Amino acid sequence: MGFATRPAVSQTPPAPLRRLRAPFATPRAIIALILREISTTYGRSPGGYLWAILEPAAGIALLTVIFSIGFRAPPLGVDFAFFYATGLLPFLMYSDVSAKLGQTIQYSRALLEYPRVTFVDALIARMALNTLTQLIVHCIVLGFILWFSAPDTAIDFPKILTAYAMIIVLSAGVGTLNSFLTLSFPIWATAWAVLNRPLFLASCLFFLFEVVPQPYRDILWYNPLVHIVGMMRDGYYPYYQPTYVSVAYPIALGLGLLVVGLFLLNRYHRDILQR
Repeated sequence: MGFATRPAVSQTPPAPLRRLRAPFATPRAIIALILREISTTYGRSPGGYLWAILEPAAGIALLTVIFSIGFRAPPLGVDFAFFYATGLLPFLMYSDVSAKLGQTIQYSRALLEYPRVTFVDALIARMALNTLTQLIVHCIVLGFILWFSAPDTAIDFPKILTAYAMIIVLSAGVGTLNSFLTLSFPIWATAWAVLNRPLFLASCLFFLFEVVPQPYRDILWYNPLVHIVGMMRDGYYPYYQPTYVSVAYPIALGLGLLVVGLFLLNRYHRDILQR
């Protein structure tokens, strides 16, 4: 009497199940990506992290020397270094984090071939490492200025934390959208660098928003970095009350760009990488 043989059961789960087993963003993948980022970005030379501190410190020192020669006092307070630090450091943090985030997909192109590494893992890893690095740099530079110069200040931590939240959300949105645009249009990286250059002069790093005459003041208001710098200085100067600052505007702009960037990357990043 013959017995019907049962068909062999495939040990490989179907594609939908394989996708379900791989989490959207695993902590292990993110930690591995962060360690790789540390070794490649800051570990290639002995002065990797040292340069991250010296770059903003040198910029603040140069601005202090130049403007102290031509002016008797900064627009706020009496300490030039402290005034420029409260404007330049937030600007450099936004520039660094958004730029690094914009290069994420190209930087992690080989690792994205692994099924358990997603583009979201790569974005989170770069965002976390570079944000933490910038926060440490800010603490060191501002701590040194506060200790050495002892400027007249009363630190308002809720306002300072709000300013950092604005920077993080805006940087995440701009960087995520640029991750897609630089993949789709290689010339975009150069174009974006050119478009960003005027922001150094138009983000109220060297002057106060209130001194800008109309109608340019109304135009300048739409620069989200103006609100971030204003909020940061509001947290360090108790007598400065920037009524023009909108917390919702940079955050809403950043969240909108983040949603668009994630949608486009989720839809097209595989197709672009396989070209």
